[in-house]
Amino acid sequence: MCLAVPMQIISIDGESMVAGIDGVKREASLMMQSEEVAVGDYVLIHAGFAISRLDPEEAVETLALMRECLSIGPGTV
Repeated sequence: MCLAVPMQIISIDGESMVAGIDGVKREASLMMQSEEVAVGDYVLIHAGFAISRLDPEEAVETLALMRECLSIGPGTV
């Protein structure tokens, strides 16, 4: 199963960008991005591509839910 992760843009260089969350940084391509993005924006990263710009509130809420799921761990339900 693949999972797209909300990340915040740290830097942009042409069609490439670096995004980070919780100390993890990833390089990704902006070639699939149809909207203008800027440093500080949240984007959904999947398979090395920024596939969508996210509303900051939605990104923060999604990250909180992901962190909660990860803290619960497998086999606890």
